[in-house]
Amino acid sequence: MSSDQTTILIVEDEPAISELVSFTLRAAGWSTQAVGDTAQAWAYLQKRTPQLILLDWMLPDQSGLRLLSKIRSDRNFNELPVIMLTAKSMEEDKIAGLDHGADDYITKPFSPRELAARVKAMLRRKSPEHAQSTLTVANVRLEPSSCTVKIDEQKIDIGHAEYKLLKFLMAHPERVFSRGQLLDKVWGDHVVIEERTVDVHVLRLRKVLKQAEGLIKTVRSVGYMLSEK
Repeated sequence: MSSDQTTILIVEDEPAISELVSFTLRAAGWSTQAVGDTAQAWAYLQKRTPQLILLDWMLPDQSGLRLLSKIRSDRNFNELPVIMLTAKSMEEDKIAGLDHGADDYITKPFSPRELAARVKAMLRRKSPEHAQSTLTVANVRLEPSSCTVKIDEQKIDIGHAEYKLLKFLMAHPERVFSRGQLLDKVWGDHVVIEERTVDVHVLRLRKVLKQAEGLIKTVRSVGYMLSEK
């Protein structure tokens, strides 16, 4: 699996294409959710935040561009990667898509292999914490493929929530994140968790890191960061 939480929302009204896209992405190790129009897509986004959206240009209720504008103007989703699926190879349409905030576009018909490669590249670029490569900071090594963490080559026992938090911080070293940002980026899905719950997970994470606990820095009145300095 690419990540235990990597979900891709497919917004496509043609069942055959939707099925092909879903099959291709699931075969590559991601979970998928398919909807047939912009209203269903927006309803889904109110409940969960996917890691990427594949958005068809032509949809029955309104254009994919309208939904894209709505996504980009919402604070919760303005960083969400969106790849447009378009039957249009017209240059001005591609430019319009990018102007509205699309990160990339794929013109139909496309090969499943190309689709998977483009999605993988986009996830890697947008969300380093979803990458499958080993993360190393100081003497701490995190292996996403096996969900293990080692300190000085010794495997440590780490809970799921603390693992996700550590993975995110290691993917973004030297960057300060507020509790609200960590809630959104690590737990996402608009989960109803108190901001002070983040403090609890940070405490637990420091405890399991033992001698490496100093990597997790508290930035007064802002939040937390991972730093070797």
